Amino acid sequence: MAKYLILIHGDEQPWENPSPADLDAMMAAHNAFSAKHGSAIVGGEALQSTKTATSIRADGTITDGPFAEIKEALGGYYLIQAADLDEAIAIAKDCPMPDGGVEVRPVMEFE
Repeated sequence: MAKYLILIHGDEQPWENPSPADLDAMMAAHNAFSAKHGSAIVGGEALQSTKTATSIRADGTITDGPFAEIKEALGGYYLIQAADLDEAIAIAKDCPMPDGGVEVRPVMEFE
């Protein structure tokens, strides 16, 4: 089984101050995803807003904010195990992504 990262990208604006109903609906969607694919999920977390990000360049320069200016920010991820990319994509299609999308990337494994 290979490992894949499902990167959840979306517009942060609606999630800066979500209503309790919107937050409950999002948590229910992620709980349903986890219940359906729990055996494949190795880990995952939601990330704080890009406003909390700190970027450090190779030359040691430290700046506030994300590494790249983008409209759709990385909001969270799941680390999964799947037989191949097709299975990883099938799992990722079920991942809640209300205002953006997901990116599936194989994890490079070193021995």
